[in-house]
Amino acid sequence: MSQKVLLVLHQATSDPGRVGEAIRTRGFELDMRIPAIGDPLPPTMDDHAAAVIFGGPMSANDDHEDFIRQETKLIDVLLKSETPYLGICLGAQIMARALGARVAEHEKGLREVGYYQLTPTDKGSPLFKDPMMAYQWHREGFDLPCGATLLASGEFFPNQAYRVGKNAYGIQFHPEVTEAMNRRWATKAAHMLSDPGAQSREAQLEGRRKYDAEVHRWLENFLDHWLPPLAQRQAATGS
Repeated sequence: MSQKVLLVLHQATSDPGRVGEAIRTRGFELDMRIPAIGDPLPPTMDDHAAAVIFGGPMSANDDHEDFIRQETKLIDVLLKSETPYLGICLGAQIMARALGARVAEHEKGLREVGYYQLTPTDKGSPLFKDPMMAYQWHREGFDLPCGATLLASGEFFPNQAYRVGKNAYGIQFHPEVTEAMNRRWATKAAHMLSDPGAQSREAQLEGRRKYDAEVHRWLENFLDHWLPPLAQRQAATGS
């Protein structure tokens, strides 16, 4: 049984944050790659137990970027091999587009930058049981791919979380963000805080104080469902 989880990031300064920490705590080795700066992606998932594609400032529509094309091809590998997959923000949009769905900005130019409510659908349980305020940072959203199951919705961007098959998930929000990451993003991309729909730095940090514990609990519950600890998986299979 593989002990590695593939983490696909998009900038040299990118950080897998709390998702990376939680996966490592569950006994897995982190195999971090940044195709945007030349790191190759594996041709198969034979050596990996799961994969995560994180967010980034680029678009899933950037077909002129070789790394976007590579990551889109990786989605096909992941789905055909039924490897557990989590797409966060851009990672969710790349999977949606790989499956033929549209990725585009809000028709009124709205952004989600800060904390916004997610509402579970009737098929969201057990991963989404109650409404939750989740941290967002995006200008584009996605249509629901054909055959996918919508798990949670939002007011401005209706498709917030979905599942394809048994173990491929796309989420628009950012459960990986630590307080340090929150502050860094709000400083590095401060120009986005004046966009329509975006929240101020102060509002984001206040939202974090109110809602982060709930997001953290959601992440732990999700990972327990999606990627049980390595020792538990090995005991179940006898390997």
